[in-house]
Amino acid sequence: MTIKTIPVPIEQLFNIAATYGTPFYLYLEAPLRANARAINSAFSWAPHFKEHFAVKALPNPYILKILHEEGFGTDCSSLSELILSQKAGISGEEIFFSSNDTPTEEYLKALQLGAILNLDDISHLAFIEKFSTLPDVLSFRYNPGSLRKGGNEIIGFPEQAKYGLTLPQIMRALIYCKNKGVKRLGLHTMVISNELQGASFIETAIIMFELAVKVKESLGIELEFINLGGGVGIPYKPEEVALDFAWLGQCINEEYHRILKPAGLDKLHLHLECGRAVSGPYGYLIAKVLHHKDTYKQYIGLDACMADLMRPALYGAYHHITVLGKEQDVHDHIYDITGSLCENNDKFAIDRALPKIEIGDLLVLHDTGAHGHAMGFNYNGRLRGKELLLCEDGRVEQIRRAETLDDYFATLDFSRLLD
Repeated sequence: MTIKTIPVPIEQLFNIAATYGTPFYLYLEAPLRANARAINSAFSWAPHFKEHFAVKALPNPYILKILHEEGFGTDCSSLSELILSQKAGISGEEIFFSSNDTPTEEYLKALQLGAILNLDDISHLAFIEKFSTLPDVLSFRYNPGSLRKGGNEIIGFPEQAKYGLTLPQIMRALIYCKNKGVKRLGLHTMVISNELQGASFIETAIIMFELAVKVKESLGIELEFINLGGGVGIPYKPEEVALDFAWLGQCINEEYHRILKPAGLDKLHLHLECGRAVSGPYGYLIAKVLHHKDTYKQYIGLDACMADLMRPALYGAYHHITVLGKEQDVHDHIYDITGSLCENNDKFAIDRALPKIEIGDLLVLHDTGAHGHAMGFNYNGRLRGKELLLCEDGRVEQIRRAETLDDYFATLDFSRLLD
């Protein structure tokens, strides 16, 4: 059971809303740092452990800088994410570049920064060699196919996923790299997403550790590192329970020494690339009630919409909702909480039991610190809102302003319409 509270005084939230206007995302620095330290502590036993925060979850350089101060690197999959990392002072092998269907300019930027390239296909070796020699360190993304039993609700079955190399391709790629003089090699996988069952991560670790042993025994190649990916979920629903990183770290420690130590691989470096589990619980979307519509159902219309948070529409995802100042009121009204897009699935909640809501109330959507603002868009010409950071010392800092109409029209040349 996870109790959904807002660890910020209510009056402060009202003041922030009055000062900055709604809607806005609010991120909390203190618990974000505490969580980063807990993850590092859970894997402190692992040689050269590095968590590469998945930039796609929360692509804001202020957040990346905070996490970098706590020892995190970044996991990037695009040119923009590489540049965000660079702007936050992150470079070299602290960056894990794990892209797919990648254009030349993105590989070139990753090479310029000294990032670890994690290749998604064996054909990408020849692709890179058209414009560069292979770097001293390379990684390959492994797709275990049916070896990983069962699928995952978001990623699906590995054998149906577009990502990664098969086992025979992994072996061929590693031999090719060895013959080409690549000095340091690693492997990566990512087969689950938003998963709360620890057994899934332990299974992934076992698959990858056994693969490292197979590579050494079959090819005579000792891998330098294994990246177990991310995919750790968070308890979006109150009845769900967060995965205990300390417990997970200990379980993976046991498998690491059981499988790798007898093979002489107990100095293998360990990497992770969690995103949601790092920042998700420490972000909130706060919006104001504009309308109350009473037809076949009771509809509450907000000044935020699906363009601000698309997870409920895209996945049917649950986000807990608090009516600010009415936390203790009886939840005796049933509402659909909606936005303003011309799409009927523009709903943050359907048939949700909440206290009586009135126009002007502030609603807080919980657990939006990952894949929230990051997945925003401009359909219907809607503009994305601002991002605020509640600093450890109590200050509020705007770390991204809201979009304006000038931003929306910046890529259009209206003057040509007058020709």
